Amino acid sequence: RFFFGLLFHVSGFRGLNIKRLKQRLRVCVATCNRADYSKLAPIMFGIKSHPEIFDLEVVVLGSHLIDDYGNTFRMIEQDEFDIRSKLHTIVRGEDEAAMVESVGLALVKLPDVLQRLAPDILLVHGDRFDALALATAAALMNIRILHLEGGEVSGTIDDSIRHSISKLAHYHAVCTRSAERHLISMCEDHSHILLAGCPSYDKLLSAHQRDDYTDIIKSWIGDDVKEQNYIVALQHPVTTDIQNSIKIYELMLDAVISFNKRTLILFPNIDAGSKEMVRVMRRKGIEQHPNFRAVKHVPFDQFIQLVAHAGCMIGNSSCGVREAGAFGTPVINLGTRQTGTEMRSNPLQKKFCFPAVKECISQDIDHILETQSALAVDLGGTNLRVAIVCMKGKVVKKYTQLNPKTFEERIELILTMCKQAMADAIHLNCRILGVGVSTGGRVNPQDGIVLHSTKLINEWSSVDIRTPISSALHLPVWVDNDGNCAALAERKFGHGKGVENFVTIITGTGIGGGIIQHNELIHGSTFCAAELGHIVVSLEGPECMCGSHGCIEAYSSGLALQREAKRLHDEDLLLVEGMTVNNKEQVNAIHLINAARLGNSKAESILHTAGTALGLGIVNILHMINPSLVILSGVLSEHYENPVRQVISQRALLSAQGTKVMVSELEDPALLGAASMVLDYTTRRTY
Repeated sequence: RFFFGLLFHVSGFRGLNIKRLKQRLRVCVATCNRADYSKLAPIMFGIKSHPEIFDLEVVVLGSHLIDDYGNTFRMIEQDEFDIRSKLHTIVRGEDEAAMVESVGLALVKLPDVLQRLAPDILLVHGDRFDALALATAAALMNIRILHLEGGEVSGTIDDSIRHSISKLAHYHAVCTRSAERHLISMCEDHSHILLAGCPSYDKLLSAHQRDDYTDIIKSWIGDDVKEQNYIVALQHPVTTDIQNSIKIYELMLDAVISFNKRTLILFPNIDAGSKEMVRVMRRKGIEQHPNFRAVKHVPFDQFIQLVAHAGCMIGNSSCGVREAGAFGTPVINLGTRQTGTEMRSNPLQKKFCFPAVKECISQDIDHILETQSALAVDLGGTNLRVAIVCMKGKVVKKYTQLNPKTFEERIELILTMCKQAMADAIHLNCRILGVGVSTGGRVNPQDGIVLHSTKLINEWSSVDIRTPISSALHLPVWVDNDGNCAALAERKFGHGKGVENFVTIITGTGIGGGIIQHNELIHGSTFCAAELGHIVVSLEGPECMCGSHGCIEAYSSGLALQREAKRLHDEDLLLVEGMTVNNKEQVNAIHLINAARLGNSKAESILHTAGTALGLGIVNILHMINPSLVILSGVLSEHYENPVRQVISQRALLSAQGTKVMVSELEDPALLGAASMVLDYTTRRTY
């Protein structure tokens, strides 16, 4: 149906009467990848079936000719089309620059081919960067262009490319009435627009009832897989938001792995960001995973069957919002790549059209609207704290209890305090979006599990914190190490806001921290990145709580200073004139600091050594990751600021000596960082 409508329309472009046509119409069909060939193939078959009218010339370029993407030109040959020209136009790199260079390379090679073939009309499909090169070359060479599937809206850079091709094209075959209206509004001639429908739908509807679909499912996914009991996953990078689309891809893979369902996953297309997506895929072992079959290409007629009989389709391919609709296959569409694309069925979410507001009635309507907020939980060695934290970083209300000794008691107390906070949030006009938990030890934030706790929090190892809290409160839960949370707090609310690369050092009972690199938190391969307190600064230093010797924490932590204060006190060397210690009072780091201020030379020496040890550790950090800012946080940070700066000026390489050192101004970095995990994610800054 599409072909015959196109046949008469194209003939009409030249004012031709098909029955009286003496000279065949030379039609060049250029295909760049597996996706556009699925749309062009029905038209090509139609043109080929009328050799008395049409002379078909096929040009293949783009990812069709790349082994990593399946060498899909072979399926064109298998369909018995004579490929007149193969153009290698892809510059590898899979980034933005490579896309630009690929367009340039195509523009260099196309003139010779188009001049040799001398087509009457060139058929170009869709919105690929390769297609933009085709349309540009043909327009400059005065070759008529017929653009297929123009006028559509998807919400990414594809829109810009698609509309650019439409403006270069002379004629248009569109899929929907809305696309037709869009082209008319772009000042395209209505008489040169054919509303033909989607070119692949004829094949979709005719192939849907194939009797051998079970054999196709078995051959691609496995003999034991049944209809509607598997997933098809197909996701491409979004070139206008590459980093976020890669994160969405990683989250999608995690989710599909957790479903424990057999899954056919196709490699992404060649757009910028695809290389990083493949790395994510391989890092998670998808190609070796027993539940996954990872493939570069599936022939379209078989892919139709796999989509038609799948339990669902996941990703951001246009196939999910168009072709899958022909079969009623449920689709989970991720991200913005298909935003605006017309779908077979209307979404359940209704749209609201608000009238224009000429002026602001009130500059502050927080008293009317709910404030988006998070529940923040800080699991410390002594106290358990819960707080309601709003989007601006204000602690609306805080709750503190002594931390129980056992896991069961701690979880029970966390739930009790969170439920109280949720009840209070209603009266405080705060809408709780989720729960963030900050805890000591090594944490797997992806699964919400504390892998190894510190000695300060006994019995808190290899335990799942996320599940019991999420199940009881019916809220999403994020969990991370307290040092990482402090870095997140600085990134969102503190000195790190707007800084691309910085390090936060916590100086408290222990020494910890977090690393922000390229605006993202670094966790490491086994989630022990930024264990900054365990950087060794001396081969023969004091024993650390980790079991090693000479760690920063063994010199500079509150516990280390308390140990030295007790030693001096036991030797009657701590107290000086103006100092007293009550017999019931436990000697701690503050006594050591006060003694140094009052002129105690031995206390001064201990603090000097502690400051030097911390400074040396920070110099090592500067030389390893070269941050532009170091933020000192915690109760001891003010005492270490000057010693750290002095060591950096003396020991750091010249290029690192200008690194800024600042003391945090945040009162509750652990709580604010826990809250930021919730607030960043729910406001679409993916954590």
